[in-house]
Amino acid sequence: MTRTPVAPWLEGSHWPTVPIRLIARLGSGHTPSRSVPEYWDNCTVPWITLADVWQLRSGTVDIIQETKEKASTLGLANSAAVRHPAGTVILSRTASVGFSAIMGKDMATSQDFVTWTCGPKLDPKYLLHCLRAMALDFKRIATGSTHKTIYMPDIEQLRVPVPSTAEQRRIAEFLDAETARMDRLRSSLARFDEAVHEREQAVLAQMLHPGAEKPGDSLPNGWKWTPLAHLTDQFRQIMYGIVLPGPNVADGVPIIKGGDVAADRLSPRTLNRTTREIESGYARSRVKGGDLVIAIRGSVGEIAIVPEELTGANLTQDAARISISSGVSADWLRLILESPAVAHQIQQRVTGATIKGINIWDLKHVLVPTPSLAEQISLTASVNQSLGTHEALRSRVARHSALLTERRQALITAAVTGQIDVSTASGRGIEE
Repeated sequence: MTRTPVAPWLEGSHWPTVPIRLIARLGSGHTPSRSVPEYWDNCTVPWITLADVWQLRSGTVDIIQETKEKASTLGLANSAAVRHPAGTVILSRTASVGFSAIMGKDMATSQDFVTWTCGPKLDPKYLLHCLRAMALDFKRIATGSTHKTIYMPDIEQLRVPVPSTAEQRRIAEFLDAETARMDRLRSSLARFDEAVHEREQAVLAQMLHPGAEKPGDSLPNGWKWTPLAHLTDQFRQIMYGIVLPGPNVADGVPIIKGGDVAADRLSPRTLNRTTREIESGYARSRVKGGDLVIAIRGSVGEIAIVPEELTGANLTQDAARISISSGVSADWLRLILESPAVAHQIQQRVTGATIKGINIWDLKHVLVPTPSLAEQISLTASVNQSLGTHEALRSRVARHSALLTERRQALITAAVTGQIDVSTASGRGIEE
């Protein structure tokens, strides 16, 4: 639980703030017992669960109309679940924390959500915008190492500014219009980014293995399909990580998890560190500068080159080391493993329902279209030159998208606290 206000920025509000629970009925949900089959017959009541959060992640869906699951009237009657009226505002408070929407019809929720049914002094759409202004605060106050939760004492602390209901509606209308305009811009940026990414894949396909879309396809003269294991150091080869992540210690050994496998995250300054005692028995999975590391659990196939400053670092079980043989360019191998024909092979070998993964034996037998070392170096230079333009474009898109997100958040915050006059800002008169 927090000891400070959940959203300290509300202190700058031009209007008095009050706990939401004083002007809206605070509620939650429940899951009827799965062990009683009768509770799950004739399910007709829309029932919001974490499976519906996907609809809310973009922040562009205000009203939720359909749910993945439904509950039965009997199940609700024999549990703490409640059917809330249309117009009730919801907030996810466990696992996927901080996503909000308004019920478009009478619905129930699981215990992963908190609800507010607004009274006459609070407009639901205005409350929704207030909750979205608190998105970063929700992430800050959520506790738990793996399963994040906002506990009810913190929920009960939540406050919102309370102007007149007429002003609340004006603010909501203004934010609806302005955020929709920003969201259209973000969608355009996302489409442009996807087009650039597709062009990158086309460049990789054409320059690294022209005409070869799958193992067995013909290759240029001098090229051959080679198992990945044959491109590695015969003594160090491909090795999965062994070290279990422990407490982060300042003077420990850097450890690379699957989620760390990206060029901008492989740094002694950003990686967690484990104690030397925990790591000392696992020398066989250590890395050195110039090795490749690949995610083998979760985001399978993400790959990066280990910088020299991380020589001696170790791996957890969701990452593997690929040690390069002397006749192979690490830069080329990274690119070829990201290319469509090879990346597709890797994904075909992924197994697992909840946690996706690839085993080392399967990874070793991925076939790679391989030219001579001289051609590897030449191709890498050509590809990097071409991709450099694409990466610069995608970087600009990412910066603009991040700026739009930041400004969207700032606009909502300023509007709900009265720091901007929405009637003037929107170009409409007060009477409208």
